[in-house]
Amino acid sequence: MKKIINKIKKDLLKEVGRHKVVYFCLGIILLAGLIARVYRVGTVLGFYYDQGRDALVIWELIHKGKLFLIGPTTGIAGIFRGPFYYYLIAPFYFVGGGDPAWPAVMLAVLSVLAIALMYYLALKMQDRISGLFAALIASLSFYIVMAGRWLSNPTPMLLLSMILVWLMVLVTEGKKWAWVGIAFVAGSSLFHFGSAGEAFYFPALLLFAIWQRKNLPGRKIFVLSLVAFLITAMPQIVFDIRHDGILRENIKKFLIDDGSFKLSFRQVLEKRLDFYYDVFTNKIFHWRRKKEVVMLAVVGLTFLVCLPKFIKQKGVVILMLLLTTLMVGLLFFQGNFGNIYDYYLTGYYLVFILLFGLVLGRIWRFWLGKIFVIFFFWNFFAMNINIIRFKITDNVDGPGSVALKNELQAIDWVYRDAAGRPFNIDVYVPPVIPYAYDYLIKWYGMKNFGYLPEEKQISLLYTIYENDNPHPERLEAWFERQKGIGDVVDEVRFGGIGVQRRVRKE
Repeated sequence: MKKIINKIKKDLLKEVGRHKVVYFCLGIILLAGLIARVYRVGTVLGFYYDQGRDALVIWELIHKGKLFLIGPTTGIAGIFRGPFYYYLIAPFYFVGGGDPAWPAVMLAVLSVLAIALMYYLALKMQDRISGLFAALIASLSFYIVMAGRWLSNPTPMLLLSMILVWLMVLVTEGKKWAWVGIAFVAGSSLFHFGSAGEAFYFPALLLFAIWQRKNLPGRKIFVLSLVAFLITAMPQIVFDIRHDGILRENIKKFLIDDGSFKLSFRQVLEKRLDFYYDVFTNKIFHWRRKKEVVMLAVVGLTFLVCLPKFIKQKGVVILMLLLTTLMVGLLFFQGNFGNIYDYYLTGYYLVFILLFGLVLGRIWRFWLGKIFVIFFFWNFFAMNINIIRFKITDNVDGPGSVALKNELQAIDWVYRDAAGRPFNIDVYVPPVIPYAYDYLIKWYGMKNFGYLPEEKQISLLYTIYENDNPHPERLEAWFERQKGIGDVVDEVRFGGIGVQRRVRKE
């Protein structure tokens, strides 16, 4: 192992030494990507229903030693992910004393490591300039930056997807031991971190295995790969056994009873094609006006023209295989009430950008292509950097703003106004369950003031509410209920959050 590490170190130093300008540029790109992802994270971090729910589970682990076999819900009734995401973020909640900014920064760092690995893959597949192009797009694309700032279980898929591609490339080079890593990464993606699209890694891997049959694992590596996959599935298997097959029943209902995959897909074809276009092109340009559409079309046509050369590159074939199985597979997916969301494809964002960077690298080889690429990035920067700057410098004090900063301001005001007195608290948030405040009150209140709201009813009552623009009638109904409970004595606002001190009626 020491020899391997020393060889890697020696090769890396040689590579960097020979191409100092390239790696200086790469370092600047990665640094810019990191800053875009962690700057003012404690202010503008989105901490809502999912984040509060997850943080409450971590609180139970840290303070009560309560282990768990399942993780966040998949959004499909009765089907849960595995717990790897919780165990990944738990140490950072612990080191940060419960501050959500700590695990958010960790996930942001992982997303930047994914970009570094993407550069390496582009280098192996084509050349360094293609790697720089891909890294530039991934580092400063508004939507990729937001995906890297998201405190949620799909975020690690940015790195896992690049690790999967790297391992598949290793298999094409005859390194059969990489199948063990593929089994673990694919299993982790499906059971623990992915949202929906990662299920289509498996048909891609099946086709990949047929293509690379000469590099299929021997008996020993096959057994190790099976063990690695079973390790990722084991928490849910144990949970299912302990709860009388509840997961199996819910999965059966979703796949068979609800008919989530159907051969009749003509009615969804147009919607899916529009969805694919929007998901992948918005990772390049936030708005796609005529000029941006023309540039995207040039890249697309170049890809088609260069396709005969691309299919001779095994790494490019891997990228195409992953993207094609996803887009074909989702045509048949009609479950979850027909709903499909952008983040379902988090495990494919960088796969697409890597392929996009390789096409730009081809265009760059021609003098006219150099003009096009410069023009492309001029427009890319002009659009994405402005939006990123607006987002990460937001003071979250607008009438509809809700983020970690003003959530904590609201809680801090309650405690300081109570001045050590016991109090009750009631919270309204869309979609009704205030997990975010349940956690933030528990963490921030105990850390800074040493006590929590009373469970038994007392006279001093605070109400916290967020605007509910999609369903204002729900907020109005909540206010009507509060009128019968207590009278408003004082009220303040922090952005999109209102706080009221009430005196409970006798």
